[in-house]
Amino acid sequence: MKVVILCGGKGTRLKEETVFRPKPLVTVGERPILWHIMKLYAHYDFKEFVLCLGYLGEMIKQYFLQYQLMNSDLTICFTPKPEVQIHQNPKLDWQVTLADTGVEAMTGCRLKRVEKFLGDDTDFMVTYGDGLSNVNLQELYEFHKRHGCMATVTGVRPLSRFGELTVEGEEVREFSEKTQVTGGWINGGFFVFRREFLNYLIDENSCILEREPLEQMARQGQLKIYKHRGFWQCMDTYRDMEQLNKLWRISEAPWEVWKNE
Repeated sequence: MKVVILCGGKGTRLKEETVFRPKPLVTVGERPILWHIMKLYAHYDFKEFVLCLGYLGEMIKQYFLQYQLMNSDLTICFTPKPEVQIHQNPKLDWQVTLADTGVEAMTGCRLKRVEKFLGDDTDFMVTYGDGLSNVNLQELYEFHKRHGCMATVTGVRPLSRFGELTVEGEEVREFSEKTQVTGGWINGGFFVFRREFLNYLIDENSCILEREPLEQMARQGQLKIYKHRGFWQCMDTYRDMEQLNKLWRISEAPWEVWKNE
């Protein structure tokens, strides 16, 4: 089953980094956030990826074209003729399709433009190129198959940016920093769709996945929510990037479910 990753946005809220590179290549630890996302899927044996490229997409192409060289020890011989000896091969058994979907295209349009790369599978997965989670993707897919509807979205409750107060009158009974939001669910990405969903998309730059297509699914009773109560964090801002890097640096990254492989 194919996994589509939306990698084409300009990432303007993280302009400190995205002036120089596309957001999916902004690093967490020593690896792009895109690598972390793909490692999560590969851990659950979803290893065929279709990347929807746009803004600075050529840099993502270069990353994968040079992946073996940049992640191996090398010996370079310059005479009598140039030769490169690779001493180890990175252990990645992925298939990655890199598709240019346009700089100005919105999310629904990008997905429509990679339809030809999705093969004949009944279902496919979609996520964003800037969000990390420890969502169990196998359970998500099983949930999608059981309910039989056309679309599944993963609902999450992110960490609050502010301390939460439990108050009685004028007295603070409890002060909790960075707790999960206890209100409603938000879209955390990590979608699963039946192939027929592609008929609700149009090949126009203005087609936004999260607007009319998913709104129509909801009106028709064809959209179900998989409730993920674990870790989820997007990388929208510089502060988000710093927080994710801190978790990785202190070896407390909840999304690193592949750690003991």
